[in-house]
Amino acid sequence: MEKTPLSMRKHIAIFGRTNAGKSSLFNALLGQDVSIVSDVSGTTTDPVVRAMELIPYGPVAVIDTAGLGDVTELGAAREQKTKDIMMRTDLVLLVSDVRDETEVDFDFGKTPVLRVYTKCDIADKTTVENKKQSRAQDIFLDGYSEEDLKELKARIVEELGKQTSDTETLLGNIVPERGCVVLVIPIDDAAPKGRIILPQVQTIRDCLDNNIRAVVTTVEALSQTLAELPRVDLVVTDSQAFGEVGEIVPQNIPLTSFSMLLANQKGRIEQLIRGTEIINSLVDGDEILMLEACTHNTTHDDIGRVKIPNLLQKKTGKKLCFTHISGHDFPEDLQKYKLVIQCGGCMINKKTIQNRLELFEKKGVPVTNYGVVLAYLTGILERAGKIFINK
Repeated sequence: MEKTPLSMRKHIAIFGRTNAGKSSLFNALLGQDVSIVSDVSGTTTDPVVRAMELIPYGPVAVIDTAGLGDVTELGAAREQKTKDIMMRTDLVLLVSDVRDETEVDFDFGKTPVLRVYTKCDIADKTTVENKKQSRAQDIFLDGYSEEDLKELKARIVEELGKQTSDTETLLGNIVPERGCVVLVIPIDDAAPKGRIILPQVQTIRDCLDNNIRAVVTTVEALSQTLAELPRVDLVVTDSQAFGEVGEIVPQNIPLTSFSMLLANQKGRIEQLIRGTEIINSLVDGDEILMLEACTHNTTHDDIGRVKIPNLLQKKTGKKLCFTHISGHDFPEDLQKYKLVIQCGGCMINKKTIQNRLELFEKKGVPVTNYGVVLAYLTGILERAGKIFINK
Protein backbone atom coordinates (compact mmCIF):
# COMPACT_ATOMS: atom_id res chain seq x y z
CA MET A 1 0.00 0.00 0.00
CA GLU A 2 2.75 2.47 0.99
CA LYS A 3 4.53 2.09 -2.36
CA THR A 4 1.39 2.57 -4.47
CA PRO A 5 2.21 5.55 -6.74
CA LEU A 6 0.12 8.71 -6.44
CA SER A 7 -1.13 8.19 -9.99
CA MET A 8 -2.98 5.04 -8.87
CA ARG A 9 -4.59 6.61 -5.78
CA LYS A 10 -7.91 8.40 -5.48
CA HIS A 11 -7.25 12.04 -4.59
CA ILE A 12 -9.14 13.66 -1.70
CA ALA A 13 -8.76 17.45 -1.54
CA ILE A 14 -9.64 19.57 1.47
CA PHE A 15 -11.15 22.94 0.50
CA GLY A 16 -12.57 25.76 2.57
CA ARG A 17 -12.17 29.35 3.70
CA THR A 18 -9.08 30.47 5.60
CA ASN A 19 -8.92 29.33 9.25
CA ALA A 20 -11.78 26.86 8.81
CA GLY A 21 -9.67 24.01 10.18
CA LYS A 22 -8.48 22.44 6.91
CA SER A 23 -4.89 21.82 7.99
CA SER A 24 -5.99 20.43 11.36
CA LEU A 25 -8.26 17.96 9.55
CA PHE A 26 -5.48 17.12 7.08
CA ASN A 27 -3.04 16.33 9.90
CA ALA A 28 -5.66 14.30 11.76
CA LEU A 29 -6.51 12.16 8.72
CA LEU A 30 -2.81 11.41 8.19
CA GLY A 31 -2.14 10.89 11.88
CA GLN A 32 0.87 13.22 11.79
CA ASP A 33 1.66 16.94 11.82
CA VAL A 34 2.42 17.68 8.17
CA SER A 35 0.75 21.07 7.62
CA ILE A 36 1.40 24.01 9.92
CA VAL A 37 -1.66 24.96 11.96
CA SER A 38 -2.11 28.62 12.92
CA ASP A 39 -4.80 31.25 13.47
CA VAL A 40 -2.94 33.50 11.04
CA SER A 41 -4.75 33.85 7.70
CA GLY A 42 -2.83 32.40 4.77
CA THR A 43 -0.66 29.97 6.77
CA THR A 44 -1.02 27.25 4.12
CA THR A 45 0.58 28.78 1.03
CA ASP A 46 0.85 25.90 -1.47
CA PRO A 47 -1.11 22.65 -1.78
CA VAL A 48 0.42 19.82 0.26
CA VAL A 49 -0.07 16.23 -1.00
CA ARG A 50 0.48 13.14 1.12
CA ALA A 51 -0.25 9.46 0.59
CA MET A 52 -2.09 7.39 3.18
CA GLU A 53 -3.94 4.10 3.57
CA LEU A 54 -7.62 4.58 4.25
CA ILE A 55 -8.95 1.42 5.89
CA PRO A 56 -10.86 -0.48 4.55
CA TYR A 57 -10.73 1.29 1.16
CA GLY A 58 -7.01 1.24 0.46
CA PRO A 59 -4.35 3.70 -0.75
CA VAL A 60 -5.45 7.33 -1.30
CA ALA A 61 -3.81 10.75 -1.58
CA VAL A 62 -4.94 13.65 0.60
CA ILE A 63 -4.39 17.29 -0.42
CA ASP A 64 -4.37 20.30 1.92
CA THR A 65 -5.10 23.51 0.00
CA ALA A 66 -4.64 27.20 0.67
CA GLY A 67 -7.75 28.88 2.01
CA LEU A 68 -10.37 30.32 -0.30
CA GLY A 69 -11.13 33.97 0.32
CA ASP A 70 -7.51 34.79 1.22
CA VAL A 71 -7.18 38.60 1.10
CA THR A 72 -3.42 38.72 1.73
CA GLU A 73 -1.02 40.09 -0.89
CA LEU A 74 -0.37 36.66 -2.40
CA GLY A 75 -3.93 35.44 -1.83
CA ALA A 76 -4.98 35.51 -5.49
CA ALA A 77 -2.00 33.39 -6.60
CA ARG A 78 -2.58 30.93 -3.77
CA GLU A 79 -6.27 30.67 -4.57
CA GLN A 80 -5.48 29.94 -8.23
CA LYS A 81 -3.25 27.04 -7.16
CA THR A 82 -6.10 25.80 -5.01
CA LYS A 83 -8.47 25.94 -7.98
CA ASP A 84 -5.95 24.03 -10.13
CA ILE A 85 -6.11 21.16 -7.63
CA MET A 86 -9.67 20.46 -8.82
CA MET A 87 -8.23 19.00 -12.02
CA ARG A 88 -6.99 16.00 -10.04
CA THR A 89 -9.59 15.74 -7.27
CA ASP A 90 -11.85 12.68 -6.98
CA LEU A 91 -13.56 13.76 -3.76
CA VAL A 92 -13.86 17.18 -2.07
CA LEU A 93 -13.96 17.68 1.69
CA LEU A 94 -15.47 21.15 2.01
CA VAL A 95 -14.54 22.40 5.49
CA SER A 96 -16.42 25.22 7.22
CA ASP A 97 -16.32 26.69 10.72
CA VAL A 98 -19.82 25.87 12.02
CA ARG A 99 -20.09 29.48 13.26
CA ASP A 100 -19.44 30.92 9.79
CA GLU A 101 -22.66 31.76 7.95
CA THR A 102 -20.81 32.71 4.74
CA GLU A 103 -21.14 30.14 1.97
CA VAL A 104 -18.05 29.21 -0.04
CA ASP A 105 -18.39 30.63 -3.55
CA PHE A 106 -16.70 27.93 -5.63
CA ASP A 107 -17.77 25.65 -8.47
CA PHE A 108 -16.78 22.05 -7.78
CA GLY A 109 -18.42 20.85 -11.00
CA LYS A 110 -19.34 17.16 -11.02
CA THR A 111 -16.88 16.19 -8.30
CA PRO A 112 -18.60 14.69 -5.21
CA VAL A 113 -18.50 16.96 -2.14
CA LEU A 114 -18.66 16.02 1.55
CA ARG A 115 -19.43 19.06 3.72
CA VAL A 116 -17.57 19.04 7.05
CA TYR A 117 -18.34 21.49 9.86
CA THR A 118 -15.57 22.05 12.40
CA LYS A 119 -15.21 23.68 15.83
CA CYS A 120 -18.58 22.40 17.01
CA ASP A 121 -17.13 21.99 20.51
CA ILE A 122 -16.48 25.73 20.92
CA ALA A 123 -19.58 27.02 19.10
CA ASP A 124 -22.88 27.95 20.68
CA LYS A 125 -24.96 24.77 21.15
CA THR A 126 -28.03 26.35 19.56
CA THR A 127 -26.01 27.29 16.48
CA VAL A 128 -24.74 23.74 16.13
CA GLU A 129 -28.16 22.14 16.63
CA ASN A 130 -29.83 24.47 14.12
CA LYS A 131 -27.13 23.68 11.58
CA LYS A 132 -27.48 19.95 12.16
CA GLN A 133 -31.22 20.14 11.56
CA SER A 134 -30.84 22.01 8.28
CA ARG A 135 -27.75 20.08 7.10
CA ALA A 136 -28.49 16.58 8.35
CA GLN A 137 -26.52 14.99 5.49
CA ASP A 138 -23.31 16.79 6.49
CA ILE A 139 -20.61 15.86 9.01
CA PHE A 140 -20.03 17.75 12.28
CA LEU A 141 -16.74 17.54 14.17
CA ASP A 142 -16.15 18.43 17.82
CA GLY A 143 -12.47 17.65 17.45
CA TYR A 144 -10.00 15.55 15.48
CA SER A 145 -9.65 12.38 17.51
CA GLU A 146 -10.04 8.98 15.87
CA GLU A 147 -13.54 8.75 17.35
CA ASP A 148 -14.43 12.21 15.99
CA LEU A 149 -13.27 11.20 12.51
CA LYS A 150 -15.01 7.81 12.48
CA GLU A 151 -18.13 8.95 10.61
CA LEU A 152 -16.14 11.10 8.18
CA LYS A 153 -13.82 8.24 7.22
CA ALA A 154 -16.81 5.92 6.73
CA ARG A 155 -18.44 8.46 4.42
CA ILE A 156 -15.21 8.91 2.45
CA VAL A 157 -14.92 5.15 1.95
CA GLU A 158 -18.56 5.02 0.84
CA GLU A 159 -18.12 7.84 -1.71
CA LEU A 160 -14.88 6.46 -3.16
CA GLY A 161 -16.45 3.01 -3.40
CA LYS A 162 -19.08 4.42 -5.74
CA GLN A 163 -16.34 5.51 -8.14
CA THR A 164 -14.64 2.13 -8.48
CA SER A 165 -15.29 0.24 -11.73
CA ASP A 166 -13.73 -2.39 -13.97
CA THR A 167 -11.95 0.38 -15.91
CA GLU A 168 -9.47 0.57 -13.00
CA THR A 169 -7.75 -2.46 -14.52
CA LEU A 170 -5.31 -2.36 -17.43
CA LEU A 171 -5.92 -5.88 -18.76
CA GLY A 172 -8.67 -7.51 -16.69
CA ASN A 173 -11.45 -6.34 -19.02
CA ILE A 174 -9.49 -7.20 -22.19
CA VAL A 175 -7.70 -10.51 -21.58
CA PRO A 176 -9.53 -13.57 -20.16
CA GLU A 177 -8.58 -15.04 -16.79
CA ARG A 178 -5.60 -17.42 -17.18
CA GLY A 179 -4.91 -15.87 -20.57
CA CYS A 180 -1.35 -15.23 -21.73
CA VAL A 181 0.17 -11.80 -22.37
CA VAL A 182 3.63 -11.22 -23.82
CA LEU A 183 5.26 -8.01 -22.59
CA VAL A 184 8.00 -6.79 -24.91
CA ILE A 185 10.31 -4.42 -23.04
CA PRO A 186 13.10 -2.74 -25.02
CA ILE A 187 16.36 -2.20 -23.12
CA ASP A 188 17.91 1.07 -24.29
CA ASP A 189 19.47 4.29 -22.98
CA ALA A 190 16.18 5.31 -21.33
CA ALA A 191 16.03 2.10 -19.26
CA PRO A 192 18.35 2.37 -16.21
CA LYS A 193 20.12 -0.86 -15.29
CA GLY A 194 18.15 -2.90 -12.78
CA ARG A 195 14.88 -1.02 -13.37
CA ILE A 196 11.87 -0.98 -15.65
CA ILE A 197 9.55 1.97 -16.04
CA LEU A 198 6.30 2.41 -14.10
CA PRO A 199 3.78 1.48 -16.88
CA GLN A 200 5.58 -1.84 -17.31
CA VAL A 201 5.55 -2.50 -13.56
CA GLN A 202 1.84 -1.62 -13.40
CA THR A 203 1.03 -3.99 -16.26
CA ILE A 204 2.86 -6.89 -14.64
CA ARG A 205 1.04 -6.26 -11.35
CA ASP A 206 -2.29 -6.04 -13.17
CA CYS A 207 -1.63 -9.46 -14.72
CA LEU A 208 -1.05 -10.89 -11.24
CA ASP A 209 -4.19 -9.21 -9.87
CA ASN A 210 -6.33 -10.66 -12.66
CA ASN A 211 -4.78 -14.15 -12.81
CA ILE A 212 -3.26 -13.52 -16.24
CA ARG A 213 0.02 -15.15 -17.22
CA ALA A 214 2.72 -12.63 -18.16
CA VAL A 215 5.76 -13.52 -20.24
CA VAL A 216 8.39 -10.78 -20.33
CA THR A 217 10.87 -10.60 -23.18
CA THR A 218 12.99 -8.26 -25.29
CA VAL A 219 12.48 -7.33 -28.93
CA GLU A 220 15.47 -9.47 -29.86
CA ALA A 221 13.99 -12.59 -28.22
CA LEU A 222 10.38 -11.97 -29.28
CA SER A 223 10.27 -14.33 -32.29
CA GLN A 224 11.58 -17.26 -30.27
CA THR A 225 9.24 -16.44 -27.37
CA LEU A 226 6.15 -16.46 -29.60
CA ALA A 227 7.24 -19.72 -31.22
CA GLU A 228 7.54 -21.45 -27.86
CA LEU A 229 4.13 -20.40 -26.52
CA PRO A 230 1.04 -22.49 -27.44
CA ARG A 231 -1.29 -19.51 -26.99
CA VAL A 232 -0.87 -15.72 -26.84
CA ASP A 233 -3.90 -13.49 -26.18
CA LEU A 234 -2.09 -10.17 -26.46
CA VAL A 235 1.33 -8.64 -27.06
CA VAL A 236 2.14 -5.35 -25.33
CA THR A 237 5.22 -3.29 -26.10
CA ASP A 238 6.74 0.12 -25.57
CA SER A 239 5.42 2.82 -27.90
CA GLN A 240 8.77 3.51 -29.53
CA ALA A 241 9.20 -0.19 -30.43
CA PHE A 242 5.82 -0.43 -32.19
CA GLY A 243 7.17 -0.58 -35.71
CA GLU A 244 9.76 -3.28 -35.10
CA VAL A 245 7.49 -5.40 -32.90
CA GLY A 246 4.58 -5.04 -35.33
CA GLU A 247 6.64 -6.71 -38.05
CA ILE A 248 7.38 -9.71 -35.79
CA VAL A 249 3.96 -10.36 -34.23
CA PRO A 250 1.60 -12.34 -36.56
CA GLN A 251 -1.57 -10.51 -37.62
CA ASN A 252 -3.79 -12.99 -35.78
CA ILE A 253 -2.30 -11.94 -32.42
CA PRO A 254 -3.57 -8.63 -30.97
CA LEU A 255 -0.89 -6.00 -30.37
CA THR A 256 -0.93 -2.76 -28.37
CA SER A 257 1.30 -0.58 -26.15
CA PHE A 258 1.72 0.16 -22.46
CA SER A 259 0.80 3.76 -23.21
CA MET A 260 -2.44 2.77 -24.94
CA LEU A 261 -3.34 0.47 -22.04
CA LEU A 262 -2.95 3.42 -19.68
CA ALA A 263 -5.00 5.62 -22.01
CA ASN A 264 -7.80 3.07 -22.07
CA GLN A 265 -7.72 2.62 -18.28
CA LYS A 266 -7.90 6.36 -17.68
CA GLY A 267 -10.70 6.84 -20.21
CA ARG A 268 -11.60 8.34 -23.61
CA ILE A 269 -9.17 6.37 -25.77
CA GLU A 270 -11.58 6.89 -28.68
CA GLN A 271 -10.94 10.64 -28.34
CA LEU A 272 -7.18 10.04 -28.43
CA ILE A 273 -7.46 7.90 -31.55
CA ARG A 274 -9.70 10.51 -33.18
CA GLY A 275 -7.10 13.17 -32.40
CA THR A 276 -4.67 11.70 -34.92
CA GLU A 277 -7.02 12.62 -37.77
CA ILE A 278 -5.71 16.21 -37.75
CA ILE A 279 -2.13 15.16 -38.54
CA ASN A 280 -2.61 14.92 -42.33
CA SER A 281 -3.86 18.51 -42.49
CA LEU A 282 -1.02 20.13 -40.50
CA VAL A 283 0.86 22.95 -42.24
CA ASP A 284 4.14 24.79 -41.73
CA GLY A 285 4.21 26.75 -38.50
CA ASP A 286 1.39 24.85 -36.77
CA GLU A 287 1.93 24.65 -33.00
CA ILE A 288 1.91 21.32 -31.18
CA LEU A 289 1.66 21.13 -27.37
CA MET A 290 3.61 18.24 -25.82
CA LEU A 291 2.47 17.44 -22.25
CA GLU A 292 4.61 15.30 -19.97
CA ALA A 293 3.38 14.41 -16.50
CA CYS A 294 6.85 14.08 -15.00
CA THR A 295 10.25 15.71 -15.27
CA HIS A 296 13.21 13.57 -16.25
CA ASN A 297 16.64 13.83 -17.80
CA THR A 298 16.32 13.79 -21.57
CA THR A 299 18.44 11.66 -23.86
CA HIS A 300 19.43 12.03 -27.49
CA ASP A 301 16.41 9.92 -28.48
CA ASP A 302 13.87 11.14 -25.87
CA ILE A 303 10.42 9.99 -26.94
CA GLY A 304 8.58 13.28 -26.29
CA ARG A 305 11.25 15.82 -27.15
CA VAL A 306 13.03 14.08 -30.02
CA LYS A 307 11.38 10.98 -31.48
CA ILE A 308 7.75 12.12 -31.82
CA PRO A 309 8.62 15.62 -33.14
CA ASN A 310 11.00 14.12 -35.70
CA LEU A 311 8.51 11.46 -36.81
CA LEU A 312 5.67 14.00 -37.06
CA GLN A 313 7.68 16.33 -39.25
CA LYS A 314 8.90 13.45 -41.39
CA LYS A 315 5.35 12.12 -41.80
CA THR A 316 3.82 15.51 -42.67
CA GLY A 317 6.79 17.03 -44.47
CA LYS A 318 6.06 20.25 -42.55
CA LYS A 319 8.10 22.40 -40.19
CA LEU A 320 6.11 22.34 -36.97
CA CYS A 321 6.55 24.25 -33.71
CA PHE A 322 6.62 22.28 -30.46
CA THR A 323 5.98 23.52 -26.91
CA HIS A 324 7.04 21.13 -24.12
CA ILE A 325 5.49 21.38 -20.64
CA SER A 326 6.02 19.03 -17.69
CA GLY A 327 3.91 18.51 -14.57
CA HIS A 328 0.28 19.37 -13.85
CA ASP A 329 0.23 22.82 -15.48
CA PHE A 330 -0.50 23.73 -19.08
CA PRO A 331 -1.31 26.99 -20.96
CA GLU A 332 -4.72 28.64 -20.76
CA ASP A 333 -4.63 29.71 -24.44
CA LEU A 334 -5.17 26.21 -25.80
CA GLN A 335 -6.87 27.33 -29.01
CA LYS A 336 -3.57 28.33 -30.60
CA TYR A 337 -2.47 24.68 -30.68
CA LYS A 338 -3.48 22.50 -33.60
CA LEU A 339 -2.82 19.33 -31.62
CA VAL A 340 -2.07 18.34 -28.01
CA ILE A 341 0.00 15.21 -27.41
CA GLN A 342 -0.17 13.90 -23.82
CA CYS A 343 2.29 11.39 -22.43
CA GLY A 344 1.04 8.02 -21.19
CA GLY A 345 0.08 9.62 -17.88
CA CYS A 346 1.62 7.03 -15.58
CA MET A 347 2.57 9.75 -13.07
CA ILE A 348 -0.80 11.54 -12.89
CA ASN A 349 -4.11 10.17 -11.72
CA LYS A 350 -7.13 9.17 -13.76
CA LYS A 351 -9.15 12.22 -12.73
CA THR A 352 -6.46 14.57 -14.08
CA ILE A 353 -6.41 12.83 -17.44
CA GLN A 354 -10.20 12.79 -17.74
CA ASN A 355 -10.52 16.47 -16.81
CA ARG A 356 -7.84 17.41 -19.31
CA LEU A 357 -9.51 15.48 -22.10
CA GLU A 358 -12.91 17.01 -21.29
CA LEU A 359 -11.33 20.47 -21.39
CA PHE A 360 -9.62 19.84 -24.73
CA GLU A 361 -12.88 18.58 -26.19
CA LYS A 362 -14.75 21.61 -24.86
CA LYS A 363 -12.14 23.92 -26.40
CA GLY A 364 -12.28 22.03 -29.70
CA VAL A 365 -8.58 21.11 -29.57
CA PRO A 366 -7.63 17.66 -30.96
CA VAL A 367 -5.67 15.55 -28.46
CA THR A 368 -3.83 12.25 -28.60
CA ASN A 369 -1.08 10.60 -26.56
CA TYR A 370 2.40 9.18 -27.08
CA GLY A 371 1.34 5.59 -27.65
CA VAL A 372 -1.53 6.42 -29.99
CA VAL A 373 0.42 8.91 -32.10
CA LEU A 374 3.38 6.55 -32.41
CA ALA A 375 1.07 3.76 -33.53
CA TYR A 376 -0.34 6.16 -36.13
CA LEU A 377 3.08 7.33 -37.31
CA THR A 378 4.33 3.74 -37.66
CA GLY A 379 1.20 2.66 -39.53
CA ILE A 380 -0.23 0.19 -37.03
CA LEU A 381 -2.83 2.28 -35.18
CA GLU A 382 -5.76 0.39 -36.66
CA ARG A 383 -4.32 -2.87 -35.41
CA ALA A 384 -3.17 -1.55 -32.02
CA GLY A 385 -6.56 0.00 -31.28
CA LYS A 386 -8.76 -2.95 -32.14
CA ILE A 387 -8.79 -4.47 -28.67
CA PHE A 388 -10.22 -1.25 -27.22
CA ILE A 389 -12.78 -0.55 -29.94
CA ASN A 390 -14.11 -4.11 -30.05
CA LYS A 391 -13.92 -5.06 -26.34
